[in-house]
Amino acid sequence: MMSSNIQELNGQQQISMKFVTLVSIVAALGGLLFGFDTAVVSGAVGFMKDRFNLSEFEVGWAVSSLIIGCIVGALSTGMLSDKFGRKKILITAAILFILGSLGSAIPDTFSGFIIARMIGGIGIGITSTLCPLYNAEIAPAKYRGRLVALNQLATVTGIFLVYFVNLWISGLGDDAWDISTAWRWMFAAGILPGVVFLVLLFLVPESPRWLIKQGRAAESLPILLKIHGEELAKQEVLDIKESFKQEKGTLRQLFKPGLRMAMVVGVGLAILQQVTGINAVMYYAPEIFKETGAGTNAALIQTILVGLINFLFTILAIWLIDKVGRKALLLTGSAAMTICLAVIGIAFQTGHTSGPLVLIFILIYVAAFAVSLGPVVWVIISEIFPNRVRGIATSIASMALWAADYVVSQAFPPMLASAGPAVTFGLFGIMSLVTVLFTWRVIPETKGKSLEDMEALWTANKA
Repeated sequence: MMSSNIQELNGQQQISMKFVTLVSIVAALGGLLFGFDTAVVSGAVGFMKDRFNLSEFEVGWAVSSLIIGCIVGALSTGMLSDKFGRKKILITAAILFILGSLGSAIPDTFSGFIIARMIGGIGIGITSTLCPLYNAEIAPAKYRGRLVALNQLATVTGIFLVYFVNLWISGLGDDAWDISTAWRWMFAAGILPGVVFLVLLFLVPESPRWLIKQGRAAESLPILLKIHGEELAKQEVLDIKESFKQEKGTLRQLFKPGLRMAMVVGVGLAILQQVTGINAVMYYAPEIFKETGAGTNAALIQTILVGLINFLFTILAIWLIDKVGRKALLLTGSAAMTICLAVIGIAFQTGHTSGPLVLIFILIYVAAFAVSLGPVVWVIISEIFPNRVRGIATSIASMALWAADYVVSQAFPPMLASAGPAVTFGLFGIMSLVTVLFTWRVIPETKGKSLEDMEALWTANKA
């Protein structure tokens, strides 16, 4: 009899994990759009610079205009998804992404391109905020880290794929065709993953925690049964209901003792993820490698290598995150990033850039980021806030991330041209060191804790 019960339990766990994994993969496809749309500009911006005769500031604006939309999308996500549901807002985001990809491909003016990029950016801001949050709300605590990190794997997959797409499209014609047409097809290619994401979203359920928050516990129970099995599902409903009995989540609550420290962690990590320079490398990788003397084709090939390393080490992070914990990965990764950025800055300062040194340390830097700040920040942001304030708090943290991304991506081209790569990478190195200290002093370990446990985590460490 005991053997039969164990087999039945194992069968339930296999079914639940299969269901949760499939749902999480669909939601994580939002990360694929995120990666594709943020990285596609790296191959297109050089051609657009010639097509529209752009200044260095306008090159930065071509990249960072998307991020203005992302900030708007991230800021509105909490309020909208709390009111209308996670699923409906994700569907809206997919539609905006498709419109942005199409609009970016067809304009004859630079201003028309900017408007389209902002529209697409709103969709990306929503998915970057809501996909990890949705995954966190549907995943069992034991596997939440790796399932939420699927979103980051999808993001780096999108980045990796778009490097190949850009290289393939740029090889279809001569230089004149690249300047007039190739960049248009690079942006238009994003329509396909957008449509796939939109269709698959109709197959996933609504977040059970959102349904319970709306007083629709009966609708949430079948979903939780698929995730946890009968006994655990009923207990989960009771725990979630209990977490919502406290004062209704408001913006003011986020600045009260306890939750205030959660906001410091969420916003602080979000900003540090960006000011350590990763998107400067991802957005402008070909231009960075040209600074070392690489030709256009060699720079694009080296950029693909960056994408491959990013992809492989994100897979490693997914395997490690629920084993060694969030904090250990952040400390190790940010320390390695600090060393790499210092070496890169010194190499540019001393002129030792003709060999493979810069490429090697950029690859190690990307690997360190991919195993730490890349996935871990999104996991922590999605899980550290109590149920009643998770939507609005996640929106604020995501908005801070995108605002920092905007500053870095807009400032990087003129900084590279004026201060030079040595100073630029040196500044990124200093911010990586700050990340090490911030993680060591401020960030708690959240591995294995349920979302309902997060309230106790912060009230036990009131700020």
